[in-house]
Amino acid sequence: MIYLSEHFKEIERRTGFPDEAVPILEAAAARLDNEKKFGAEFEKIRRGYMYGKGRLSKSTDKLEKLAEKYGIHTYTLEFVFIMVCCELLHKRYIKAGISEELFWDGVADLKYKLVECMECEHVVGTFVSGWNDGFLRMNRFALGRFQYEYGKFGMNYTSRTGVKIKKGQDCLNFHIPSSGVPLTDEIREDSYKKAYEFFKDIRTPEGYLILNCGSWLLFPKHEKYLDPNSNIMKFYREFEIYEWKEKDEFNDDWRIWGHYSDLPLEERPADTKLRAAYKKWMMAGNKTGYGCGIIILKDGKPMK
Repeated sequence: MIYLSEHFKEIERRTGFPDEAVPILEAAAARLDNEKKFGAEFEKIRRGYMYGKGRLSKSTDKLEKLAEKYGIHTYTLEFVFIMVCCELLHKRYIKAGISEELFWDGVADLKYKLVECMECEHVVGTFVSGWNDGFLRMNRFALGRFQYEYGKFGMNYTSRTGVKIKKGQDCLNFHIPSSGVPLTDEIREDSYKKAYEFFKDIRTPEGYLILNCGSWLLFPKHEKYLDPNSNIMKFYREFEIYEWKEKDEFNDDWRIWGHYSDLPLEERPADTKLRAAYKKWMMAGNKTGYGCGIIILKDGKPMK
């Protein structure tokens, strides 16, 4: 197999990888082509994952050891691994009759993770390689602004709309990639409609589609310190929160401040409304947290 392939380069072009990242990724792929033992050990891991059933985390454990052995940063090698796996995944999309557009929409997430790693870790690669398991296993799909994957609801629950959800019932786990695209009304509605159509196989007989999400964006106390007219709060109010919790440590602060999250709180910038609101809230000694919530779609729209 050729690792620095045309498909590899097409991913770079289509997704718009940062210019400074491209030569580093291509040099890593070229090493796999030119250093036969390195390439053979890498290929064994790739085939074991793509033709097996194990989780990606088991393969990345092996890649970490391989990276150390051959003197390459593990974040870079793991990212190249995912790019290489995408070539076979593309063929599987075609075989399954899934559109080219959906494949490339999913691949776009690689850029988001690459930029996050370069911003937070100053390394070309990814520090969350295991996240790609859902995409590579064709369980998670990008539909517009959001990503959705098949899941099972974890409890018996009756929503405020009267819809009863049983423990173990089919649902979609819902993800918000860091694409930078604002969560406007139009953007959200477009994604919901696409999900409702694509995942028609798990709609209930009554035509309901259950979206389930856990995120720092769904923290109920945002009502106290974020702009009520912001896109984040409009998005938040589409959910019915069924569980939430305050945390002593804000582990998602890098999503707001990037590499500035390594600084003491008082030194972090407040140059956006979100950063300013969070800094003021936290400097006052308040806790942050997360929430878990559902959206029930009917005819492609959230039920009220």
